[in-house]
Amino acid sequence: MKLIIVESPTKAKTLKKFLGRAYEVVASNGHIRDLPKSRLGIDIENNFEPQYVIPTKARKTVNQLKKEAEKAEKIILATDADREGEAIAWHLIQALGLETRFKTTNTSKFRHPKALEKDTSEFGDSDKFVVSDRIQRIVFHEITKSAIEEALKNPRGIDMNLVNAQQARRILDRLVGYKLSPFLWQKVMKRLSAGRVQSVALRLIVEREEEIRKFKPEEYWSIVVTLSKIKNQKSEVKNIEAILSKINNETIPKLGIKTKNEAEKIVDDLKKCQFKILKIEKKKIFRQPPPPFITSSLQQEASKRLRFSVKQTMRLAQNLYENGLITYMRTDSLNLNKEFVLAAKEWLKNFFGELYVAEAPRFFKTKSKLAQEAHEAIRPTDLNIKAEEINASSQEKKLYELIRNRFLASQMPRAIFEATSLKIEAQSKTQKYFLNASGMVLVFDGFLKIWPINYEEKILPEVKENEVLKLQKIEKEQHFTEPPARYNEASLIKVLEEKGIGRPSTYAPIISVLQERNYVFKNEAYRFEPTEIGEAVNKILVENFPEIIDVSFTAQMEDELDEIAKGQIFWQKVIEQFYKPFSKKLEEKYQTVKEQKPIFEETNETCKICGAKMVVRFGPHGKFLACSAFPKCRYTKSLNDKKNQSFGICPKCLKGEIVKRRTKKGKIFYGCSRYPQCDYASWQKPS
Repeated sequence: MKLIIVESPTKAKTLKKFLGRAYEVVASNGHIRDLPKSRLGIDIENNFEPQYVIPTKARKTVNQLKKEAEKAEKIILATDADREGEAIAWHLIQALGLETRFKTTNTSKFRHPKALEKDTSEFGDSDKFVVSDRIQRIVFHEITKSAIEEALKNPRGIDMNLVNAQQARRILDRLVGYKLSPFLWQKVMKRLSAGRVQSVALRLIVEREEEIRKFKPEEYWSIVVTLSKIKNQKSEVKNIEAILSKINNETIPKLGIKTKNEAEKIVDDLKKCQFKILKIEKKKIFRQPPPPFITSSLQQEASKRLRFSVKQTMRLAQNLYENGLITYMRTDSLNLNKEFVLAAKEWLKNFFGELYVAEAPRFFKTKSKLAQEAHEAIRPTDLNIKAEEINASSQEKKLYELIRNRFLASQMPRAIFEATSLKIEAQSKTQKYFLNASGMVLVFDGFLKIWPINYEEKILPEVKENEVLKLQKIEKEQHFTEPPARYNEASLIKVLEEKGIGRPSTYAPIISVLQERNYVFKNEAYRFEPTEIGEAVNKILVENFPEIIDVSFTAQMEDELDEIAKGQIFWQKVIEQFYKPFSKKLEEKYQTVKEQKPIFEETNETCKICGAKMVVRFGPHGKFLACSAFPKCRYTKSLNDKKNQSFGICPKCLKGEIVKRRTKKGKIFYGCSRYPQCDYASWQKPS
C-alpha cells in the first residue's frame, strides 16, 4: 500500500477520487509540530535552534500517521507547493521518524560557521534532500487527475531552502512577539502583543489617522457652463457641459478659484461672452483586460466586489482548491498553463463567438520578484464547470465565479471606447476663457462582457469647429479638499504589497490579529480606525523601536527571507543580524522607558460589590468598567450599550456581568464579561 499524506481531510477526499485502491490518502490536519506556546522555544545560544514540540491536539494524529506509515511500502508527502507546505512535509518526516530513510546531498555555500562543525550526514543538517526509494515528495498546483498523475511520475526531495525560509519567518516572529510583548505588558498594560509585521501595519493605520486629524480642508470653486446648439436637432442629446480650464491661456489649478466672490466675478463675465467650438478631437481608447488573479489581487477584488474579508476570502479559496475547482490560491505568479489557455480560446469561441476571442493567447509578465514561475496564477481547473453547478456554499459560488470570470476576461479582446474632446472659447471685453467638454462612448465591450468595470458613458451632440453655441446656464460649484481616506482591507493590502511588507499569505492573519487585539476596528464604512490601545502601542513602539517597525527595514527582512528561499543566504545569519542589536536595545529600554499606562476615566457609577467608584479601563477586547479599588476588588462589567447589555452579576465568579455574546458561527450565548478569567457560559438567556 502507498501512503499519501496531505494537510486537510477535504484535500484527501478529493485526491481519493483520482487514485485507485493502491493508495491510501490521509490528512495531517495542518502543522503537526510547532514552537511551544509556554516558552520562547528557541536556543539563542546555540545558533537559534528551534525547539519544536508536537502540540497536544496533534498527538493523536501523529500516532495514527505513524501506524499508517509503518504499514506503507511507500510514503508520499503531498503537502502544498509553497514554503508552508514544504515545512509541513519536513516536520512530518521529523515527527514520524522517517529522516534516516533519506539520502542527503550537502550543497550549501552559505553555511553558518558553527554549523560546519556538525556532522552533516544527518537529515536535519543538510540543505538538499534527494528522493529515496520509500519516501517521496510531490507537488502540484491543482487537484485534478492529470496533475496528480504527472506529480506521481516526477517526485522530488524536500527543498530545504523553502523550509529554512519558513523557519526563519517563524523564528523572527517568535523573537519579536515573545520579547517585545512583555515590554508592552510592563510599560503599557497586560495582554498586549507586538508583532514584526503586525506592528508595521498598525503604524500605517495610525499614521493615516494622524494625517486625517491634522488635515485642514481648503475651499475652492469650479465653473460649469451648460451650452447647446443654436439650431434644432433631431438628436436626444441637446446639451454640452463644459468646465472652465483656462483664463488668458493660463491653466486654472485645482485650487485656483479660492472664494465665492472670485467665482461670481467670472460667472458674471462669462454671461457676456459668445461661446464657440475652437477644436474637436476624436480618438479611440483601448482598455486592456486584467491579468488572472494572484493571491493579493484576489483578496483586494473580493473585498471590493463581494465585501469579503481577507480571512474569509482565503478560507473560501482554500475550500475551492481542496475540492479540485481552482488552482492553488497562494501564488505571486501570473504564469498560465499553455494548454489551458488554448482550451480557453476554444471555449470562448464556442460560447461567445469568434469576436470575443483574443487574436493570440494572452500571457502575462509577473512583476513580483519572489514569484516562482513553476506556480500558476489562480484559475478554474475546468471552464465547463459553472458556479451554479458546484456543490458549495453561496459564498464559495460567488468567489468561484469571480475567479472564473477573471481568467476568462484575461483571454478576451480589449474594450474599445471612442472619446471626444471639445475645446471651447469664450471672449469677453477683458478676458479670454477656454473650456473643456468631453464625451465617451463604448464601441466594443470585449472583456467587459464578462468583467464589468465602472465607467461613465457620455454622449455629446454633433458639432463643428467654429460653431457658435447657445448659453443655457452657468453654475459655480463649491468644493473642499478632502483628507486621505482611511484604509479598508483592499487598500491596506495594496499598500502592504507595494511597500514589500509581509506576503499575501500573511495578510489575512495580520489583519485578523489587529482586530482581535482591539488595536483597530472597522467603522460603518468598513474602514480601519485605530483604538486608544492601538495608538498607545504604536506610540511606544515608534518612540523606542523605530527601526523594528520601519517600513523599509521590514521590507528588507522580506527580501532576506526570499534570499533564504533561493538558497543564497543561510537562515541563521539573518536571525543573528537582526537579534543582536534588537536584544541590546530591548535591554536598555526596560531600564529607561517610563510606564505609559492608559488614563482611566472616572464614572458616576459605583461598584456593586464594595461601593467604590467605577472607572473606564481598556482591555484587549475594548473598553469596560472596573472597580477603582482594584486589585482589592476585582468587580468588572461591560459598558452598558445595546451590544453589551448586562443581564446581572455572574453566578460563578460574582465579579463580572452576564453579557450577550456570539460564537464564531454567529450563534448567541450568554457569558461572563471577565472571560477568559471566568469561563461561565450558557445558551439560556438569564431571567
